[in-house]
Amino acid sequence: MEIQQKHIGISLMALGIVLIITLIGLKANFDSEAVFLCEAVAENPNLDMAECPAHESNTSWFIVTGFIIGSLLLGLGIYLLVITKINKSAKEDLKKSFKKIDLSKLDEDENKIYDLLKQNEGSLYQSDLIKQTQYSKVKISRILDKMQTKDIIDRKRRGMTNIIVLK
Repeated sequence: MEIQQKHIGISLMALGIVLIITLIGLKANFDSEAVFLCEAVAENPNLDMAECPAHESNTSWFIVTGFIIGSLLLGLGIYLLVITKINKSAKEDLKKSFKKIDLSKLDEDENKIYDLLKQNEGSLYQSDLIKQTQYSKVKISRILDKMQTKDIIDRKRRGMTNIIVLK
């Protein structure tokens, strides 16, 4: 999934850059044509500047919209690359061997969470634990508090959620 996310991020960045470069050329061409039209209208004494066709065109708004879309694509691509690197570094932290613990000292809920963490290479987002166990947020929090005081897990902040890591 990380590789796919990385490729999508690179593709979006490339698309955003191409779009922005194309729009820069288009905007330069549009501006030079507008200047030419305005100069032609200004030279003709029978025409008023309000009659200039360059002033009636909505093309500049389309170009601005294109710049916004290109910038959003570029930003989304960068975001996907950064998230991929964060996830990769988090997984590298987890590749170490896990601490040996006495499973008989864990209650049923703690055991369930411990097994889920082991199955997922020693880490899961707290929100994923909630989804997989069907426990409430409060119950998961309390179980994780107990496991943290027993020095079984560690909580690492990742954005708006926590990643739970076996020690």
